[in-house]
Amino acid sequence: MSKRFQVAGIGNAVVDVITRCDDGFLRQAGIRKGIMQLVERERMEHLYAAMTERAEAPGGSVANTLAGLGNLGLRTGFIGRVNDDAPGRFYAQQTEAGGVAFVNAPDPQGELPTSRSMIFVSPDGERSMNTYLGISSELGPEHVADDVAGEAEILFLEGYLYDKPGGKAAFERAARVCRGAGGKAGIALSDPFCVDRHRGDFRRLVRELDYVIGNRHEWESLYRTDLSSALEQAAGESGLVVCTRSGDDVVLMRGAERAVAPVSEIVPVDATGAGDQFAAGFLYGYATGQGLETCGRMGCAAAAEVIGHIGARPNTDLKALFREKGLG
Repeated sequence: MSKRFQVAGIGNAVVDVITRCDDGFLRQAGIRKGIMQLVERERMEHLYAAMTERAEAPGGSVANTLAGLGNLGLRTGFIGRVNDDAPGRFYAQQTEAGGVAFVNAPDPQGELPTSRSMIFVSPDGERSMNTYLGISSELGPEHVADDVAGEAEILFLEGYLYDKPGGKAAFERAARVCRGAGGKAGIALSDPFCVDRHRGDFRRLVRELDYVIGNRHEWESLYRTDLSSALEQAAGESGLVVCTRSGDDVVLMRGAERAVAPVSEIVPVDATGAGDQFAAGFLYGYATGQGLETCGRMGCAAAAEVIGHIGARPNTDLKALFREKGLG
């Protein structure tokens, strides 16, 4: 009998607030270009006020991936936490409307507001993210239900959760329950700074989990060596290793098996969500039993779609897009 979810994920539930800006604004506002920075509530409110035009959407890395998988028609569920405030209710409603079960209802007892990320998109498509974690930073193991994690064929986990003890405990519990029930669990390394903060734990997770997704900089940071050496070491430790390389082919390794998925050069409109949607395409292939190269090509196609427009989630029917490209 099939499980309740083909893919479930656990991560930060964040409302994305997106605007365009130039590099001069980033310098003036003291925003580091192209990375994610954690900010306090006062800073979040200041940056929000500085946005003359805003587009708001439910976000968070794993949640964006699940939205892509929902678009592809898989049964998906998201383990996250929002307050019972206007942004939290918006987040839950939009998640469900996108075909993803939001398994924890907005919390009327939450002391912190729903998380938000102020995202500034520069003319070259780079996104600079300023994230206030709010109530999502209080996600803990008590928010991981057995009938969610244990009913997932595949569990997708977010490295950023390790920044808080409760999130780490939630992560560990979800992986344990999923794998104990016969499912597979894996992680996205999130960013090089996150890897630096949690190198010991992430090295352990590479050995313990079924798959690990990271980009060139994250793998090099994890093993403190060049990319080729890092991937060879990772492939000897993990069930399945995936490496994305900006502007270059994607590498997938499973034991002695190695595959390469080509990347088409595209000028991005907005790079927000590129890695998240790569993960969606890859996980769709993984969940439906495709070969490594096809999984990688699906990931590249989904990433290419999302960088062609503003926002971190697909605007088109990804399954139809895959068919056009001869995938699946």
